[in-house]
Amino acid sequence: MNPTTTIDSYALLAVLDHLEAVWGMEAHPLDRSFGSPLDGLVATLLSQNTNDRNSEKAFFEMKRQFPSWEEVVEATGSALVDAIRIAGLAPTKASRIKEILARIKADFGFYGLEPIRGWKPRKVRDYLESLPGIGPKTAGCVLAFELGMPSFPVDTHVARITRRLGWFTSKQAPAEIQAELEERVPAQRQAGGHLNFILHGRNTCHARKPLCSACILAGICPARTSAGLGVS
Repeated sequence: MNPTTTIDSYALLAVLDHLEAVWGMEAHPLDRSFGSPLDGLVATLLSQNTNDRNSEKAFFEMKRQFPSWEEVVEATGSALVDAIRIAGLAPTKASRIKEILARIKADFGFYGLEPIRGWKPRKVRDYLESLPGIGPKTAGCVLAFELGMPSFPVDTHVARITRRLGWFTSKQAPAEIQAELEERVPAQRQAGGHLNFILHGRNTCHARKPLCSACILAGICPARTSAGLGVS
């Protein structure tokens, strides 16, 4: 275990169980799939630095205007930027999408990631993280929700909650938190556990004014206060 991490197996399983009792996402985590590894990769790239509502609008608008990946590649940069603008950072994301598609075509001979389904998870992760603009969280989402492989992506909600639980410090980056959770959380609970943390962060453990008085984790969370205001 990382010496800067204060988490034991009992506490970890208790939190997973409590969150599953409220949010229930471990029962059907693959409902989060976009239908293919490449669709999931691009959709998750669009979600970077924005919310799911805007990123999904951008993804489906892109697919509406450019139904095939060939059409995305052939689209002018400005047309693709306009299609995904609602996701924010559109020029950068449009450029990344085109770079990723070019790399995938060069590697596999077509616009698709189906060949990686037969790879070991470590090889899949290494390949995805070698693509432009793809880090551990985005790669982790593809593994978990498109390929059914163990992964516990760490976004802002997961990082905030695990730090408030005292498991990690503010100095530990999301990538470090993700690596530790993937080592400690049972493989079959990782995708659904990730989703439960996100729902808990959105609905209860807010960044500002968390609803500690209504939180199922209040009894075991050191960040709770009697006023219902946790710490960041």
